[in-house]
Amino acid sequence: MLAYLATKSQFIRDADHIEDVVQEAVSKKLNLRISSNSSEYRSWQSSLGNAMYHVLKSSEIPSDVGVAIEYRLHGRSSRIDFMLSGFGKDGVRSIVVIELKQWANIQLSLLADHVVTFIGHAERDQLHPSYQVWSYSRVLSDFYEVVTSIPIHIHSCAFVHNCVDDSALRDPSSNGLLKRAPVFIKGEQSGLQKFITTAVHKGDDATGLVELDASPISPSKQLVEALVSMLDGNEEFVLIDEQKTAYEAIMSHVSSIPTGERWVLVVRGGPGTGKSVIAINALVSLLKQGLNVRYVTKNAAPRGVYKAKLQRRSKKADISSLFVSSDAFYNADPDAYDVLLVDEAHRLVRNSGLYGNLGNNQIAEIIRTAQISVFFIDESQKVTWRDIGTVDDISNLASLLEAPVEMHDLAAQFRCSGSDEYLRWVDQLLEIENHDSLDLRGTDYDIRFVDSPSELRDLIFEKNKANNASRLVAGYCWDWVSKKDPALYDIVIPGSDFSMRWNFAKNAPTWIISPNAVNEVGCIHTCQGLEADYMGVIIGPDLMVRDGILVTDPGARARTDYSLRGWKTAMKQDREATLKRADELIRNTYRTLLTRGMSGTYVYCTDSETRMAFQHHLEAARRLG
Repeated sequence: MLAYLATKSQFIRDADHIEDVVQEAVSKKLNLRISSNSSEYRSWQSSLGNAMYHVLKSSEIPSDVGVAIEYRLHGRSSRIDFMLSGFGKDGVRSIVVIELKQWANIQLSLLADHVVTFIGHAERDQLHPSYQVWSYSRVLSDFYEVVTSIPIHIHSCAFVHNCVDDSALRDPSSNGLLKRAPVFIKGEQSGLQKFITTAVHKGDDATGLVELDASPISPSKQLVEALVSMLDGNEEFVLIDEQKTAYEAIMSHVSSIPTGERWVLVVRGGPGTGKSVIAINALVSLLKQGLNVRYVTKNAAPRGVYKAKLQRRSKKADISSLFVSSDAFYNADPDAYDVLLVDEAHRLVRNSGLYGNLGNNQIAEIIRTAQISVFFIDESQKVTWRDIGTVDDISNLASLLEAPVEMHDLAAQFRCSGSDEYLRWVDQLLEIENHDSLDLRGTDYDIRFVDSPSELRDLIFEKNKANNASRLVAGYCWDWVSKKDPALYDIVIPGSDFSMRWNFAKNAPTWIISPNAVNEVGCIHTCQGLEADYMGVIIGPDLMVRDGILVTDPGARARTDYSLRGWKTAMKQDREATLKRADELIRNTYRTLLTRGMSGTYVYCTDSETRMAFQHHLEAARRLG
């Protein structure tokens, strides 16, 4: 989404007060309030009103070149500092992406593709500006359909305009980055001008930037489909911002932790922020180094799907054995593994085994079993009574085991058409987190509430014809009677012709990729940690709106659902705390179901009052902003 859009000539006129112009534009277009006392406001004065003003003053740069400032990547929180648009000498549309940095003192970092500089009041690892701007350019190239259809050539560079010592930025280890996106420092204004004029020979009155902003967005790649290619050595995902830093932190510590010591990394992020992508990228890289590494989840569905995909690539047992259950470590030897990558760490439990009678605490067992333990976590995806995975629990147990803990938070997300607004809307809808203002008008994500389960079914059936990648899921409010009698239907909704079965037991771990899965209804256990193109979600009577208040009812869950097993016993001991905990798990369950779709989510609520209230909530977010 564009904040400031103009031509070069207009930018030159605005330059003496550009910080105020951009501040107003960011508030109006991006709904962000930036204080006049903030460092970001001051950076606009320095980077735009001074540095870029003098760069664009060149007569070689056409006056009708398009200028964009603070461009938010579609639906994401990441923002591009500065873009120019026009035509190259070959007549092809061209856009120049420029990352602006005020850094003065820059040193080498131990993390690949990073440098160290002062941020706030301390030295911190930061992405090398060439990597940062190149990764943003790759997002434009990979996901913006107009870039390939018109086409538009994307050129990227960085301007670190206060830096006079380029030794860290241009260290030989960064040669590959600099070829992709050169960096210019103080005194190299003419070099940047030449880079711009080589890419943009003729202006376009900013039409290229307008077309880019209006471009349809291609869905992100599904990790499941990319996994085999990644193991074959192909680059399938470009990690951006915090994703890249978390990944490089893992890789750096692998080579620096002394033998006999342990280290714990916690990577925290919401749905689609790249936790699993980082985990799989790290798995592939660590395998290439010959390390003893495993990908760990409590949930069987991701393991089953990954194994199924890999078995088509290789029959070797060592491939499928890379994906293991969190139940596997209660009797493992200390430091048996170099690295354990624990995805969906919020799903870890105290006791392992089918009957929950083995071991003492899976978090402690994992930390004790590996030299390096990486926990990927989203506490708002705890969905069963037994789940214990929290950041505090991991930190406390790591301290007891004398393992330092390093935290990384992820922001930008790539599921749900990359729409951060949609995820914020889901959190507000379910009253998990409050957001003052929401605006779904700018998102391409397809979210609908339908009036009947039959309509939901038919929509998903139609979407599924394209590539067998759309699915129906439901809250676990119907008994699994077909498990014992295949002739029976599990989910039968009165007043409609909707009658379907839960997924077959034998297909449960791989249900989401099974050929006929669209004819069955999945649940939280078969889709958590995975994704589909379109997801149809049935919200049952365990979540309802009554008199404008969202309430939950654990008693509406099916008898065959073990997610809340133990809540009735707990009620006898502490009714208030039990109901609060059950309420949280029910809301988390629907949050997870509503964030599995890459391109769209369609929803049917069995309760009419809830359906109308949710529809109103959606319309308000689309209408008011």
